[in-house]
Amino acid sequence: MASTRTTSEPVQTDQTTEPVQTAQAAAQAAGRAVADAPEKVPLRRWLGVGAVASGTFAMVTLEQLPVGLLSSVGSDLHVSEGTAGLMVTVPGLVASAAAPLLPVAIRRLDRRHVLIGLISLMVAANLLTALAPNFGTLLAARFLVGIGIGGFWAMAAGIAVRLVPSHAVPKATALTFGGATAANVLGIPAGTLIGSVTDWRIAFVSVAVLGLLIVGALVALLPSLPADNAVRLRALGEQLRVPAVRTGILATFFLVSGNFAAFTFVNPLLRDLSGLPGKSVGGLLLLFGAAGIAGNFLAGMLLSRDVRRTIMTVSLTLAAVLALFPLLGAKPVGGVALLVLWGLAFGGIPVSVQTWILRSAPDAAEAATALNTALFNLAIALGALFGGLVVDHLALRGVLWLGAVLILGTSAAIYRARGN
Repeated sequence: MASTRTTSEPVQTDQTTEPVQTAQAAAQAAGRAVADAPEKVPLRRWLGVGAVASGTFAMVTLEQLPVGLLSSVGSDLHVSEGTAGLMVTVPGLVASAAAPLLPVAIRRLDRRHVLIGLISLMVAANLLTALAPNFGTLLAARFLVGIGIGGFWAMAAGIAVRLVPSHAVPKATALTFGGATAANVLGIPAGTLIGSVTDWRIAFVSVAVLGLLIVGALVALLPSLPADNAVRLRALGEQLRVPAVRTGILATFFLVSGNFAAFTFVNPLLRDLSGLPGKSVGGLLLLFGAAGIAGNFLAGMLLSRDVRRTIMTVSLTLAAVLALFPLLGAKPVGGVALLVLWGLAFGGIPVSVQTWILRSAPDAAEAATALNTALFNLAIALGALFGGLVVDHLALRGVLWLGAVLILGTSAAIYRARGN
């Protein structure tokens, strides 16, 4: 048998071309990396976002500042604490109407000019509040505050989005609405503290001075922001026909109205029910705000797992705190402990209901958010209004039970909902 032998000749390659090809591939990859790299946001644009965030800080501080000053205002202007609660009710009602209607009314006006005008209106309203000779004049000033709050909240998020490229939108939005959280932690307690150690009028003047600084920042930092499209009311009506959106709005209304029916009167509750000195309320509200920050982040972590269960947990915890306050909060230690738990639960409300709304209307987030903002402010107003009626005609502790009952309505609405 003959045997055959095969040999394998080595393949000859052009060794000189490999480094050239490798270099070309590296250059192409580098070019793609540069093209894919996110656009750098100029510092001036971030400063503009910060100026808008400062506006949200001032607006929320102004909206809720009367909560810590009701006793002082009522005593000085000779009205009951329940009547003084109208300082929260009036701007809340006006803001609930201004939030959806003002964007329609201004049509194609430059949003930069509108935003500067709204902060300027806030400054004027604060000065009128500080100079008010009677309660009627003060309420007229708070009416103007409501226009500023509703209009500002309706446009703030949209303006922040337009200042940065798409990849930076989440960060810009978080910064813009972070001003509201900072107001609860710093603005409202600081304003209350200023009012308690000086005079309630000085507290409002302080916010007016802050507003003037914000106007200057907006003038210097915001570019021209002409309207892209005129806002129409039709989109709002369409979202009301979405069952999940209706459920989210209903949950917002019950949670916020129940909370503010009681929280509007936290000053007399801590003083008369828990036996704490009136001058300590400013510091205690700072503690409440810090707990609210923790509650916001805690709810944010839970929402990634189950939105429905998170809202249920927040609402049931808040209802339990209010229901137990007349019993366990009758001593200073119990009052402070329940106030911290109250802040922890309340801190989870805005992020929870907003997440529900966004998941319910992913393709119409702006319209659905406008509706939710309107109901949020309406709930603040009506909660403060009915809380004031209870304080004047029944008993102070009655606002706690009223708040607990309203908040339980949230649990019922969310429990029956499907999805999310």
